[in-house]
Amino acid sequence: MSARIYRPARNAMQSGTAKSKQWVLDFVSDTAREVDPLMGWTSNADTQAQVRLSFATREDALEYARAHGIDAVVQDPQSRKANIRPGGYGENFATSRRQVWTH
Repeated sequence: MSARIYRPARNAMQSGTAKSKQWVLDFVSDTAREVDPLMGWTSNADTQAQVRLSFATREDALEYARAHGIDAVVQDPQSRKANIRPGGYGENFATSRRQVWTH
């Protein structure tokens, strides 16, 4: 049984970083997915592929994998700095603006 340990990226549709601080252990499926001919759904006989475990730190996830005999591969996250503008959105409505706000 093999697994992948990683820290998920933030949601591209939101500017927040919720659910991107924890480390996740996902099991890698041993069998290929099959398409159901009637409904068109994809399915898999391996139920471990549905399991996703969250951990506070990378070391906790590795310790869990070692304790349960799971071959885990760790993917280090690519860090990037926050994109914060000076003033931000609230600056558009500040009472101390020196110029007229236009579209």
